[in-house]
Amino acid sequence: MTQDPPGGPMTRNDEATPGHDAETPVQGGGTPVDGGGPDAQERPEARLEKAVYAAEHALIEFEIALETFRVEVENFSRLHHQKLGPMYARLDELDAQIAEARAARTGDPEDVRRAQEARAAVMPMPGVEELFHDWMDSDGISPEAAAMLTGRQVRAPKRVRPSEEARRLYRELARRAHPDLAQDETERARREEFITRVNAAYALGDAEQLRELAQEWDAGPVPPEHRFSAAEELYARLEWLSQRREMLGAHARELEESAIGAMLRMAPDDPDRLLEEIAEQLLAQVAERERELAGLLQ
Repeated sequence: MTQDPPGGPMTRNDEATPGHDAETPVQGGGTPVDGGGPDAQERPEARLEKAVYAAEHALIEFEIALETFRVEVENFSRLHHQKLGPMYARLDELDAQIAEARAARTGDPEDVRRAQEARAAVMPMPGVEELFHDWMDSDGISPEAAAMLTGRQVRAPKRVRPSEEARRLYRELARRAHPDLAQDETERARREEFITRVNAAYALGDAEQLRELAQEWDAGPVPPEHRFSAAEELYARLEWLSQRREMLGAHARELEESAIGAMLRMAPDDPDRLLEEIAEQLLAQVAERERELAGLLQ
């Protein structure tokens, strides 16, 4: 991907498609200019102001689509581990048992070696409580377990893709409160703190919390409208927007090229169904291994 959006949310009709150049004017947008007709003389900064306006809103649309995809990648990764991890562990254990049963039958040194390797590759089998309560993950204690121990409320996502209502509320809030619309550091800090909470609610698909955040934003202070006073400021703003778009494009490529990103691109319309299909395939493999083991043990 060069300027194309990351795979998944950026290619669906209901999402923004920020793959166009940031300087391309947004249809229906723009800053009013002086004068009443097409031949009226524009202020020297007017065209720059319109370019900045278009670049800001194109960048925000790209960031909304990128965050949408990032949430799906993280949710898919967590749900993949939670739902399918025990199945992978069961397959490893069955492979080890099959290799051990075959070595016991043949006594062949090569079969014995393979059995030892298969057993060494198996992680200790978790108990039932561990399997279903997700106390441990690949990084140690899971966030959900840590939340129970510390009193924090942390919930895993219920599904890979949040509901349509949650996605609509998120896009509206991101467009209104995005930090890239701030014109000073105080306002940027306020917006960044708010958007952090918006992103967290969206990652969980919590439409109710997003509605509450929308009410909070409506009741908050309205920053005074900022007018650029010099062409140099407008050029600097355009340069900053261009650099940020380049940085986000690199992040989008990393997500798209990751293993989970590649899996999501296989099922852009229903990533939750992809998890179900993988689970069905793993269950079929478990059943096949169990039959093979039973035959060796007869």
